[in-house]
Amino acid sequence: MTTPLRSESTASPSTRSRLVTPAQAWYAVAILTIANVSGFVDRQILSLLVEPIKRDLKVTDTQVSLLMGLGFVVFYSLLGLPIGRWVDRGHRPRIVALGALVWSVMTMLTGAARSYGHLFLARVGVGAGEATLGPAAVSIIADQFPRKRLGVAMSTYMMGTFLGSGVAYALGAYVVGRVDKPGIVTVPLVGDVYPWQLVFFVVGLPGILVALLALTMREPRVASPQAAPVRETAQAPFTEVLAYLRANARTVGALSLGFACSASVNYGVGAWLATFLIRTHAWTAQEAGTLQGVLTFTIGPLGVMLGGRLTDAWAKRGHLDAPLRVGMLGALGMLIFAGLYPLMPSSMVAAAMLVPVNIFAAMPWGAANAAIAVAMPPRMRGQGSAMYQLVVNLLSGALGPTAVALLTDHVFRDPLALRYSLSLSSVVGMTLAIALLAWARPAFRTTVQRLRVDADDAA
Repeated sequence: MTTPLRSESTASPSTRSRLVTPAQAWYAVAILTIANVSGFVDRQILSLLVEPIKRDLKVTDTQVSLLMGLGFVVFYSLLGLPIGRWVDRGHRPRIVALGALVWSVMTMLTGAARSYGHLFLARVGVGAGEATLGPAAVSIIADQFPRKRLGVAMSTYMMGTFLGSGVAYALGAYVVGRVDKPGIVTVPLVGDVYPWQLVFFVVGLPGILVALLALTMREPRVASPQAAPVRETAQAPFTEVLAYLRANARTVGALSLGFACSASVNYGVGAWLATFLIRTHAWTAQEAGTLQGVLTFTIGPLGVMLGGRLTDAWAKRGHLDAPLRVGMLGALGMLIFAGLYPLMPSSMVAAAMLVPVNIFAAMPWGAANAAIAVAMPPRMRGQGSAMYQLVVNLLSGALGPTAVALLTDHVFRDPLALRYSLSLSSVVGMTLAIALLAWARPAFRTTVQRLRVDADDAA
């Protein structure tokens, strides 16, 4: 016989009715993970087609960077705020389904773009669609798993990040040589497109299936298939959310900034690793992309699941700050290995050190989602997750790759010094991450304990 699961931090009378079986809970995690894979493939693939895009649309490096930065990250992050409010009151599987449909269609429209302006608008649409997934996934998963199992559940969902990125890197390495050539291809119902645009049709189509699968998830707010949605004193007003964030500023602020520092280093490594291997060790672009894809696809999921298991193991021992401990451990491992691999004299030694780099880089991300989930009251989780992702995505997207470039251009003033820029940015970024997460721990324990007491009083 199966035992229903519920979040321990939501033990109130209204939430006791929101019971799901373990099979239903893990089914939702599986669908959300598949959605995460699809979203990250659509997000990352453009970065591997820079040269043919520049050639055929006659655009600059700066314009291409805007497609990956302003055109995606800014809109993705800012739109998360109103979407988070929607998540806190709406039918979350339908929100995920609509988002998947939007990012899939907009990815395919990228393949039909006739100008840079069309391409930019399509990327904005991809960001808008993907902005639905994070807040909805964190809210759905946190409603279905007790705190002591939340780490593995969140980590399973976050595996999609690394599987999707790995597929994008490997796919890019495979197809770039086949589509990086001038010419025109005729697509039925679309017309003439450039060869590289075919990639967007291929990676966009699976998102439609993801949208259909999302509709098969159960909404945890519904007590039974026949019941109406529970409107738990409705959604928390935004003013109430802001008041809660102010009252818990050290908890939410320090953990968001700490994980943002970790993510900034990861973004920097991801953006410049292939270039480092090409400049420093004379690898080809295909060799570098293949290595990056294989490591991200295989080692990344192992790292994120290890972090989830550590989170749950420490939580079962009574450590309320278990997610932050995992974040600090991951940052320490990155400080050591990401600080050292660029300095290795041999490309084979550097490549071998990228294995622990990928483990420690992936380790904190299920824990990070678990941290923000347990630090927010249930009816604020969508908005709280959106605020957290706003901080992490904006800071990491803006600072990560750019910090490495600024060090190379303006401190070392030598393209071949990229190795030192990668090393220094990793050491500084991860030192800041450890310091911020350590500072957050006492306040985080207080916040989580207070929420548990409030839930018990309401039960």
